[in-house]
Amino acid sequence: MLPAARPSRTVPLPLAFERYFEIALYLMVVAGFGTLAATRTLDFPTLWLVVCALLFRGYLLIGRRAPLLPEGWTNFLTVAYMAFYVPDYLLISRGFLAATVHLVLFVMLLRLYSAQRDRDYYFLTVLSFLTVLAASVLTVDSMFLVAFAGFMLMAVTTFILMEMRHASAKAAIRPQDSNDEKAARRMAVSLAGAAPLIVLLILMGAALIFFVLPRMSAGYLNAYAARNELALGFSDRVELGQIGRLQQSRSVVMHVQIDGDQAGGSELLLRGVALSTFDGRVWLNLSEQRIVPRRPDGRFVLWLGEDHPAAAGRPGVGVRSIHYRVMMEPVGSNVFFLALTPQTLQGNYRLVSMDSGAAVYDADGDHPVNSYQASSNIARPSPAELRTASGSYPPEVQQYLQFPSLDPRIPLLATTIRASTANSYDTAAAIENYLRTHFGYTLQLSSTRPSDPLAEFLFVRKQGHCEYFASSMTVMLRSLGIPARVVNGFRMSEFNDITSQYVVRDSDAHSWVEAYFPGYGWVSFDPTPAGSDQTQGLSRIMLYVDAMESFWREWVIGYDIGHQVALGQSTVQSSQRWFMHVRNQAIRRYMRLLEAVRRAHSSWAGFPARWSAGAGLGVVLVLLLANARRLEEAIRNRRLAGHPEKAPGRAAEIWYGRLLNTLARRGWRKPPEQTPTEFVGCIEDDAVRGQVARFTEDYEWARFGGSADHARRLPELYQSIVTTTRR
Repeated sequence: MLPAARPSRTVPLPLAFERYFEIALYLMVVAGFGTLAATRTLDFPTLWLVVCALLFRGYLLIGRRAPLLPEGWTNFLTVAYMAFYVPDYLLISRGFLAATVHLVLFVMLLRLYSAQRDRDYYFLTVLSFLTVLAASVLTVDSMFLVAFAGFMLMAVTTFILMEMRHASAKAAIRPQDSNDEKAARRMAVSLAGAAPLIVLLILMGAALIFFVLPRMSAGYLNAYAARNELALGFSDRVELGQIGRLQQSRSVVMHVQIDGDQAGGSELLLRGVALSTFDGRVWLNLSEQRIVPRRPDGRFVLWLGEDHPAAAGRPGVGVRSIHYRVMMEPVGSNVFFLALTPQTLQGNYRLVSMDSGAAVYDADGDHPVNSYQASSNIARPSPAELRTASGSYPPEVQQYLQFPSLDPRIPLLATTIRASTANSYDTAAAIENYLRTHFGYTLQLSSTRPSDPLAEFLFVRKQGHCEYFASSMTVMLRSLGIPARVVNGFRMSEFNDITSQYVVRDSDAHSWVEAYFPGYGWVSFDPTPAGSDQTQGLSRIMLYVDAMESFWREWVIGYDIGHQVALGQSTVQSSQRWFMHVRNQAIRRYMRLLEAVRRAHSSWAGFPARWSAGAGLGVVLVLLLANARRLEEAIRNRRLAGHPEKAPGRAAEIWYGRLLNTLARRGWRKPPEQTPTEFVGCIEDDAVRGQVARFTEDYEWARFGGSADHARRLPELYQSIVTTTRR
């Protein structure tokens, strides 16, 4: 009968093992929140409260103290906050994403202070992942990858320990050294080595899947993005001063790459919106938009109307086309920023619209503005041509002659400046020069709103930013009967020579003037003083950082089917070039080897005697070198045999060896085990035996006694023995 099996029992987990798990889970939660905090979108009270709560939980963990909240309180507070979620969504956060983030953070902290069972730990891991998911919605910055990699490291470590913990809980036998300090240290070292390796392999596999799988880009999840200062500055309603507030920021707005520009010599203006109506404080754009037709090749042809000669291709305006690529940051604006007189636009957009002010808009809500290509004609009529411009203004231009009730000093100032000019172009140039030379540039905005901002700028402060200069020139031109409009856009001045891209920031936002000339269309003027350039050069470190950010935006955030096709084509072309290079190298090496063999064959065939003699001499030299030591020894022995008194012992060996060789040829061979005296007795010939006996006696005296006299007699005795054996 078999003995009854002993019932298995669950053993307690090792203390060190359990502590590693608690630390890893805590760090995973911290890493998830750090990823969310890095987006810089959390409000300060939420950020401060969560940081304090996490620090206090870390303090308790260091002191090895248990969580404070009982399960009953945790459930009650969770239900209470669910009721608070509605007013938070409607009144406090006023947004679904922000209110949901608050809810996730609150529940996560509650579970962090009350987790005791496995389901609590699983719930904490899910909540920490939700914080990372929220961060991915709130940012497209490349630092998210670094923060996400840190979260993955802690998540992998936590999941490994969680699985080990689960398996250990079911184990029936406890290891003997489970609580040993060395064993715990070995486990920590193993985790520290395995977790980063697993994360690296995950990232490599994810990168491969990311670049290979087909995709359709849906933008930056812009449904959750609030309208920022930039979007307001390029809308159909722009309050005087908004561009100035935008210029106080150094945030990057876009990167622009112009084909063929490797040195950064271009200083172009990128048009955003053209504003037509001014009420003294606010500029409005009342132009209606029309859908731009899309060609089968995916390009949108941006016709600006027959009144614009540059677009219609009339003579009088030259053609100077450029092609460029623009990579936008997620700024929440639906405006395409294009160089003067845009011709074509291409990108992952289904609908594009355009108004009479040459502003181009993204009408595709599913594909926000991120990356696009465009071509523009940046040719400008010469001053001599513009001075001869004459004719009536078309009806659609009449709206650009409107101006509000003005301080009477403004039209008077415009008339005074015009007095010394003879045509519309010189008038516009004179007003532009007057504003540049008589006023200063500043971003310091007035703390109070004046009743007439332009009058205060022109006659009181006499300094301001580009909006005031452009608005003043536009109003003065209109008061003189010259159609003019304000254009908001950007200046390109900061160049990254690593990526060959222009870096455009909020501080590069700019307002300028476009005046209309019959027969030539709209021509740009910039009355803002040159000293308004607030851009700062990038250091080399920042250039590399900007290059990394640019790569991240284009090949990760903006990665779509177009980039995928381009990457595939580039990979195929690179592979073909590499294969052709390897094949050509192999062919060239084979031809060089074949030519060397042919030359060698010709040399051997043409000079057989010389090569034969040389080969024979070479063989002799090789043999001599191989036997050099033997030859040296033979010469030395021969010399010593002729003068045995110099080294009697060595000379005796040489002559005795010759004697044995001579006797061996006559049939008397000395075995190695015989002594010289015994060998003498084996010789049957009496005459030879007697001579060998005398030779052996002298040999022993010379060999072992060092006698030179006996050594001198050895050659003579040897010759006597040779003569006797020949008879």
